[in-house]
Amino acid sequence: MKTVQLDGESVTPSKIVCVGRNYADHAKELGNQIPSEPVLFLKPNSAISGELRSNPAENLQFEGEISFVVREGALAGVGFGLDLTKRDLQRLLKEKGLPWERAKAFDGSAIFSEFVRLEGGVSDLRMTLDVNGETVQRGGCEDMIFQPQALLDEIAATFTLADGDIVMTGTPAGVDSFAAGDRLMGRVFDGTKLLSEGCWTAI
Repeated sequence: MKTVQLDGESVTPSKIVCVGRNYADHAKELGNQIPSEPVLFLKPNSAISGELRSNPAENLQFEGEISFVVREGALAGVGFGLDLTKRDLQRLLKEKGLPWERAKAFDGSAIFSEFVRLEGGVSDLRMTLDVNGETVQRGGCEDMIFQPQALLDEIAATFTLADGDIVMTGTPAGVDSFAAGDRLMGRVFDGTKLLSEGCWTAI
C-alpha cells in the first residue's frame, strides 16, 4: 500500500475522495455547470505516486488542490496535491455518459507534498502552483463553492472515512498540460505563512 507523510509519520490512505467543480472559475473554463451539490469521485491507494510522469499521447493535465488527511472523522492535516487528469479521455467518457475513473484514478494520478497537522481553522488556507517558475494556479478556501467542513460532512454521509484517508477539495482555474522536464511547485499557505510545499520535475 502507498503512503503519504504527515509531520514525518507515514500514513496509509485507504482511498482518496476528490471533489470536482468546487471553484466556479474552473468549472467555467471547462464548460461545466456550477454544481448545486458536491461532485465526488474516488482514487484508489494505487493512484498515489512520488513521481510526476508525463505522456504526450494522453494529454495529461495538472490540477493543483488543497488536500486534507482525515483522522477520527476530522480534518487532521493539510498539504498540497496534484490531481492528474487524462483530459481527452475524460471528455470522451463524459460525452458518452460514462464514469471518469479511467481518466482520473489511474496509477500515478495522485501526488502529494508532505502533510502538516492543522493547528487552527481552514478559512485562510490557500494554494499556489508554479510551472517552470510561473504561477499558473492560485485559490483558497474563500473561493470554494463548498467549504472543507461541508465537504467532509457530505462525504461522511456516503463513504466511511478511515484514518489516513485523503480529501482533495477541487482545483482553481489554470489547469493545463505538462511535458517531460517541466518543474511543478505546489504550496499551501495559512494566510501568508507557508505550511507545506512540494516540487516535482516531470519525467
